[in-house]
Amino acid sequence: MQNKQLDKADLKILELLQQDGRMTHKEIGYRLSKSVTPVHTRIKRLEDEGYIKGYVALVDAKKVGRGLIGYTQVYLKEHSQEALSAFQREVVKFPEVLECYHMTGVFDFLLRIAISDMDAYNVLLMTKLSKLPDVGNMQSFFVLSAAKEETAYPVSP
Repeated sequence: MQNKQLDKADLKILELLQQDGRMTHKEIGYRLSKSVTPVHTRIKRLEDEGYIKGYVALVDAKKVGRGLIGYTQVYLKEHSQEALSAFQREVVKFPEVLECYHMTGVFDFLLRIAISDMDAYNVLLMTKLSKLPDVGNMQSFFVLSAAKEETAYPVSP
């Protein structure tokens, strides 16, 4: 459901910044037929209201030695709130874990991991993931190729 507080200009700003987070307020203003000041005010409001959570550089994983991307499903033996929270608290500390989602279905969590190779995955599995409390079962899948990698959310109406 789309938030009714955002007008077409706000949505266009979000779209433009997702395409290029380094785009200047002047360039955005040119594309929206607005001056710099109202663009700056809108972006500040979008940041303050949490629509814009931050700005990042998208790094080539292979070039930084993290070219093997895997998805690991984790099933916990215990499903109490304490066990679920404890797993989350610990797994997010691992730098190899890029994303951690609490899921519906057979498995409790889905992790997206970025590692250098299968040896590094084995180390992660044997020395970190398997040692977390209440881990019962894990199943991993590795990316062979990517047909689409998108970071931008569709925001247009």
